[in-house]
Amino acid sequence: MAGMDINRHLQRKFLIVVDGTPESHAALRFAARRAHGTGGKVALLLVIEPETHDHWLGVSTLMKEEAEIEAEKILTESAALVEMLGGEKPESHIRHGQLAEEIARLIDEDRSISTLVLAAAVDSGGPGPLVAAIGAGKSAVHIPVTIVPGDLSDDEIDALT
Repeated sequence: MAGMDINRHLQRKFLIVVDGTPESHAALRFAARRAHGTGGKVALLLVIEPETHDHWLGVSTLMKEEAEIEAEKILTESAALVEMLGGEKPESHIRHGQLAEEIARLIDEDRSISTLVLAAAVDSGGPGPLVAAIGAGKSAVHIPVTIVPGDLSDDEIDALT
């Protein structure tokens, strides 16, 4: 027991699903500010969901390459924002698959992730399919989930954190 850091589990890691939307910017800013304020870390996840154009193999390959390039760009911009807000460089993950499954898989793989931060969709008339699924307990996410209204301004987010 001696020498064991009993506060190690207090180092929070906030997982943010980023996709380049204004809503995801709100979740990212909220998580970055919370991480900075609590001495935590940020992990970014971008999931490239499979296209349904597999019978057009050439098109599908090109679309995958374009999706990878776009994903890298979004992650780079997101990481820069986290660092600008006073945090250290976040971990970045690109996964291919279904969004909810890949979130659950990453949380299972990285036990230091303590909170999932999602943004509620602004213009869809509902919270968005992922937030709805997780809120209804229809996913394998077993950590607290923070849902940030996607239409909060930077000033409003800063006032909350």
